[in-house]
Formats: sequence, structure tokens, C-alpha cells
Amino acid sequence: MRDESPPVDRGALACVLFAHAIWGSLPLYLLLVHSVPPVEFVAWRIIMSLPFCFAIVWFRGMMPEFRAMLRSRKVVLTLVSTSAAIGINWLSYVWAIQSGHVYAASIGYYILPLVMMVLAYVVLGERMTRRQWFAASLAALGVMALMGGSLNNLWVSLLLATSFAFYGLMRKTVAAGAMVGLALETLLLAPIALGILIWYAAAGPGISMGSNWALNGAIVMSAPMTALPLLLFAVAARRLPYSLMGFLQFLPPSIIFLLGLTVFGEKMDVSQLISFALIWTAAALFVREMLRRPKPSEAASKA
Repeated sequence: MRDESPPVDRGALACVLFAHAIWGSLPLYLLLVHSVPPVEFVAWRIIMSLPFCFAIVWFRGMMPEFRAMLRSRKVVLTLVSTSAAIGINWLSYVWAIQSGHVYAASIGYYILPLVMMVLAYVVLGERMTRRQWFAASLAALGVMALMGGSLNNLWVSLLLATSFAFYGLMRKTVAAGAMVGLALETLLLAPIALGILIWYAAAGPGISMGSNWALNGAIVMSAPMTALPLLLFAVAARRLPYSLMGFLQFLPPSIIFLLGLTVFGEKMDVSQLISFALIWTAAALFVREMLRRPKPSEAASKA
């Protein structure tokens, strides 16, 4: 097994850390829209994100790139798949938080890094150093201990983990820029979202938008809360090893789990405390090993 890994793009690393900070704090935002049914809220996320994404594409002069992307059948089909994956992920996550399954949601995102690292090794052929494999093994032990106390809702955790892992893998390999790809994903999901909102308004219980100004503002805020971290993630996914992207996924569920303890009133037992110790020891070892590699400019000068 080689003890070498490529240098880390630290700008991309900052992007993905900021994205994870937003995702980790998302349960606090969801408290503001708790009265909105999960399916309706996901529909609003898509509809609100659409003009937000296209405004950025327009102002940054990316429309020629967007039109070129539409002419590639392979790119469009891949983004249809990523749209389905992220739609499933959003719906599962919002349902889990609003149904009181904060712990199951955090477990899903603890499983996610391990799924991503397996995909990086099997699909992308990425290699990790011996220290990184040791760190991954420690993390796996911690995750297995956490999973042991959450078997009833394990299907939610697995759905969250696999849907986002395959989303990230496809976004890493598709020949589409981060912003134009996200714009097309929201465009592809928009007809479904619009149909859901029409049903809620006409045949269902009614839509939440318009009930009060505070809720209206919270729903509108779903656009940047949705698009910004996905954009940052997509930027980083194209510039960082997918194995590193996977390991950094331990950050959001840790924030979510701490929020579960401090805000949502969930309890932590001794096994969970041991699991956290294993996972974060592993995360520290893994990231330290990546950061000790030379920067791209340093590696080039040495070469």
C-alpha cells in the first residue's frame, strides 16, 4: 500500500468546511418552518432555489456554459440522476428532523463518510495512506457503536447516507461546472415541485406560504440555505480527493448530534460518548495526514 497522497487544495477545503457548517446548523433553521409539511417544504426549497441559481448564472456570464451543457446528452442524463438523488436526500432529511428523528439523521451522516470512502476506493481508484486507513478503521468502529442503538430507524440513516454519497460521486465525475450544474438540477426538479404545490393549494390541505410574514421569510430563506452549501460542495468535490470529502462529512452530523443534545433534548449515553471519541480521534488523524502534504505550488516546485 503506498504511503503517498496528492496535495490538498486549501481553498477547496475551506469551501467544503463552510458547506458542512451550514448543513450542520440546518436543524436550527428547520425549527422556523416546523409547521410546513416535509414534502411541501422540499417543494418550496426547489422553487425558491431556481431563481436564486439562475440569477447567479446570469450575473456571472455563465449562460453560454449552461446552453453548452444542455447540448450534452450524457451530462443532462447524469444531472437527472443527481437531481433525483438530492431530492430524495432533502425529503428524507426534512422528514427525519420534523418527525423527531434527529439522532437517526445524524447517524445517516456518520455512515455517509464511510460510504464515500468506499466509493472513492472502488469507483475512482483513490488510495489512502496507512495512517488514513487506520483513521478510517477507528471511525468505522465508532459508527458501528452508534448504529447499534438506532436499529429501528436505520433505514432512514442508510437512505440519507447512500443518496448523498452517490450524489457527490456523480457531481465529481460529471463534466458540468458547480453553479450551472446546480441550476440545471433545480430546473429539472422544478416541475415536480410545482405540481406538489399546486396539489397542496387545490386538493390538499393548502399551502403554508402566505399564512404569516415570519413563515414567508423563512421559506424564502430556503433558497440560499439550499443552494449555497451545494454550490460550495460541488466546487470542492471537483478539486479534492473524494476520500477526503468523505471524511470531512463527519462534521455536519457532529453538529447535528450536539444540537440534538442541547436544543432538541436528546440524551447521550456512555456508548455514544465512546463513539464520538473514536470518530473525532479518527477525523483528527485523517485531516492531519492530508494537511501535512505539500500545497500544489510546493509540490510542483519540488517536481
